[in-house]
Amino acid sequence: MLQQTQVASVIPFFERFVGCFPDIADLARASLDEVLALWSGLGYYARARNLHRAAGIVVERHGGALPAEIDALMGLPGIGRSTAAAILALSAGKRHAILDGNVRRVLARFHAIDGWPGRTRVARELWQQAEMHTPSTEVAAYTQAIMDLGATVCTRGRPRCDACPVADDCAALRLGTASELPTPRPRAERPLRRVTILVVRNRLGETLLERRPPSGIWGGLLSFPELGADDDAGQWCRRHLGCAPSSQRTLAVVEHAFTHFDLTLAPLEIRLGGEASSAMDGHDWLWYNSAEPLPGGVAAPIGKILREVTQPESIH
Repeated sequence: MLQQTQVASVIPFFERFVGCFPDIADLARASLDEVLALWSGLGYYARARNLHRAAGIVVERHGGALPAEIDALMGLPGIGRSTAAAILALSAGKRHAILDGNVRRVLARFHAIDGWPGRTRVARELWQQAEMHTPSTEVAAYTQAIMDLGATVCTRGRPRCDACPVADDCAALRLGTASELPTPRPRAERPLRRVTILVVRNRLGETLLERRPPSGIWGGLLSFPELGADDDAGQWCRRHLGCAPSSQRTLAVVEHAFTHFDLTLAPLEIRLGGEASSAMDGHDWLWYNSAEPLPGGVAAPIGKILREVTQPESIH
């Protein structure tokens, strides 16, 4: 959960998650819908899918216990070199160097390593420094300490160099470049995608949801059907649901930023004039009654739209 997400945001999700799945076997037995429902709002949903798959593999192949060797850990979905090293260093005190975002920042500044860490040359140099600094004893304490140093003192925006225990030996502080390192990713124009989504309501007030494919953006989550760029909402309803809209209205657009692009969701609320037919058969769709719990996870912007249209005052 802490991959690309700050501790303060993670805590309530973590507490609910481990409350429902206190061990690996419980997580492996759960359905993906249950896992995604508890992850809803945290983002980066591939983490949840990988975690669920990894739990199943650990139960099936490793007797329910995490592997104690780094190569076996890295063979699990969603666990890379640094995460595997952190697991073994913190849980077993094994000497493995880590290089998460906080550690990269500390080492880039301490050694004044210039260049974007995503470049092979820079990453190699940072890994070499991480290996050099990792001690042979008290590995867990060191690993936790350097992560905390980056998270609380050597912060991204305003590093607290006056409170840093290694400031006297920091090359970037000496050169006056601490706030400039690590070098940011080279700027590139972010693509913008605009998608029209259909918020279809039937005469019972239920809302049509679809389950997205298991991989890709919001994989496995519940969402709204999307309208093709050259499609018409009325024709879409007649083709897929066997009835025409009785009314439709445009809702406020919702902006959402992903890592590599920006997304604009343009919701179109549709009220059906008749009963949906069996034309729905063959689609992974369901009618959702807002008086009942959601039968799966939803991404934050989808949840926002869903709450707005299912409030009593939204009925028209």
